[in-house]
Amino acid sequence: MLRKLIIAVVVLLAAVGVALALIMQPSPKRAPQASAEAAPAAPVTVVRVERAHFAETVLVTGSLAAREEVLVGPEVEGLRVTEVLADEGMRVKKGDVLARLVADTLEAQLAQNDAALARAEAASAQARSGIVQAEARLLEANNAFARAKPLRAAGHMSESAFDQREQAARTAEAQLLAAREGLKVAEAEKGQVEAQRRELLWRRGRTEVIAPADGVVSRRLARIGGFAAGSAEPMFRIVAQGEVELEAEIPETRLAAVRVGQPARVEVAGAGEVTGSVRLVSPEVDKATRLGRVRIHLGDDPSLRVGAFARGSIETAAGEGLAVPLAAVLFGSDGPVAQLIRENRVETRKIQIGLSTGSMIEVRAGLSEGDLVVARSGTFLRDGDLVRPIPARTS
Repeated sequence: MLRKLIIAVVVLLAAVGVALALIMQPSPKRAPQASAEAAPAAPVTVVRVERAHFAETVLVTGSLAAREEVLVGPEVEGLRVTEVLADEGMRVKKGDVLARLVADTLEAQLAQNDAALARAEAASAQARSGIVQAEARLLEANNAFARAKPLRAAGHMSESAFDQREQAARTAEAQLLAAREGLKVAEAEKGQVEAQRRELLWRRGRTEVIAPADGVVSRRLARIGGFAAGSAEPMFRIVAQGEVELEAEIPETRLAAVRVGQPARVEVAGAGEVTGSVRLVSPEVDKATRLGRVRIHLGDDPSLRVGAFARGSIETAAGEGLAVPLAAVLFGSDGPVAQLIRENRVETRKIQIGLSTGSMIEVRAGLSEGDLVVARSGTFLRDGDLVRPIPARTS
């Protein structure tokens, strides 16, 4: 009996234990909710909105050219070059002698002109003497004709004798007119010879090739023994005042933003970076390439070589404002937005953007200084998402 009683108690205790276990077991419907509440927040990299300086630039490329190139040629053609005094790279002043030409031919022409001038002066003197003689003959003929008139009226002179005296007076008058015209011809010939002499003297005074302006000789084509020809290539090319510019090309879509006087930074191959300013913006755009031309003045710098390749950037706008990375801005149908972090929750905020410099962009409205925004915004984050902000590394 005792054994049976013990077995019954053990069975009863086992049944009670199973019942208690069933009662203490948690409900299966509550398990997922507890798991969701225990899930950790997603980590995101954030940056702080801060004030920064912005400078919007336009990139250009091109070659260096002289701001003003002076072409120097001979004023007298056909003369042989006897001496060259300037070479490429030399700085010259206005009035410096660059080359000399032979003057022997001009000296011979001047000697011939001297003889022609002497003949013209002698012809003029002879013409004056002829006028004096013609005036004397005319006076004598007029007096004889005057005496013949009363004699003819009194009947003491025949008609034939009277006609001879009248004809003599008219002939003397014609001879005087011819003598005077001869003097005019002689004076004209003398003036022509004198004009030729002035030209020869001018040509002889131009046997030296003179620099018309200060600058740097960029090219020399004159050679000793060669003949000077003004219609061919110039003997010298001079960069006026040594001033060099970047002749650059720019897309027509950015040309409207470029203005005269805007600062520019130019990187020249082999010479480093130099500063300049926009001097000229071409009013024409090439129809084939859709590119416009701008000229950036770089000044007188001996390290700059005409024809060298260069690239530069023109500062078209500048200002101060709130800055965020370009990657923090999302562009959609409603415009640009940024994902703001408030109390570890994502809040999508519509913003207004402005200038951009490098990897940063200006925010003109929608954010405040000190706000935290997602450094790399994306569609995987939505309004209200719980996140764990991690500050981005700064260089």
